Amino acid sequence: MLNLDRLRVLHAVATTGSVVGAARTLHVTTSAISQQVGRLEREMGQLLVERRGRGVRLTEAGELLARHAGELLAHAERVESGMAEHRGVVAGSLTIAAFATAARGLLPGALRDLRARHPELSVALAEREPHEAIPDLRRGRLDVAVVQDWAEDVTPAPDGLTRRDLLDDTFDVALPDAHPLAGRDRVAVGELAGDDWIGWSTGQICHDWLVRTLRAEGGEPRVVHTASEHSTQLALVAAGLGVAVIPRLGREQAPPSVRYVRIDPPPIRRVFALWRESAAGRPAIGAAVAALRRQAAAVPSA
Repeated sequence: MLNLDRLRVLHAVATTGSVVGAARTLHVTTSAISQQVGRLEREMGQLLVERRGRGVRLTEAGELLARHAGELLAHAERVESGMAEHRGVVAGSLTIAAFATAARGLLPGALRDLRARHPELSVALAEREPHEAIPDLRRGRLDVAVVQDWAEDVTPAPDGLTRRDLLDDTFDVALPDAHPLAGRDRVAVGELAGDDWIGWSTGQICHDWLVRTLRAEGGEPRVVHTASEHSTQLALVAAGLGVAVIPRLGREQAPPSVRYVRIDPPPIRRVFALWRESAAGRPAIGAAVAALRRQAAAVPSA
């Protein structure tokens, strides 16, 4: 009979591409991974993994078994989820990942709500960007991921994941109070295209959106400063070093020398939750998503 723990190890090697990655995913040592793979090879009577330079690759037999392992593990999770649903108790442990703004603006209230309603449920929060959270969710390292996309750059739910929209998050522009447009009620992005900009690091979803939007206005954007924290961006704006777009979700009070001005038309990103279809029956998943939706509904729209 196939051992699910060993299949889980092989599947982790396949999805992460290395023994080290599998060890990190499963929170065990690399030697434990190698031992489990060796035992599985003896049970199968075939070589499943072979060394390639400093790394490893799956043999043809290993790739075949890893594909079946993914299906078997998903089925096992569906069975466990179904049993938990039948029991109907919101208990156990749950890990939720969220990008920084949602971790600040949504999760504290949602976690407080879950603790009050379901004291037998232990929930841990991990702050992760979507490009980190989605692979970890698919590998089983997370239970729920709160991620984002833009109407012009949709992130489809990967196979095996379910999506539930939480809220639309509007961005405004933060201007130094000495800026010529700081006294306006609304500005168009095109009116600011020639300004120095303060943005996010290259590769982050919001950075890519900003660069794409400014380029559409007819020029190469001057993103002269980058910072992941909105508080840092606002400090740079307050120093008169540029302008920045700041989301309303989780927004902090601006420094006295900074003015928030609405953008016309308003840039909007969509915030949503993802979880594995195979775990959908777990009462804890349903409770977490419900808490996130309640908290999202309470977020001010302006």
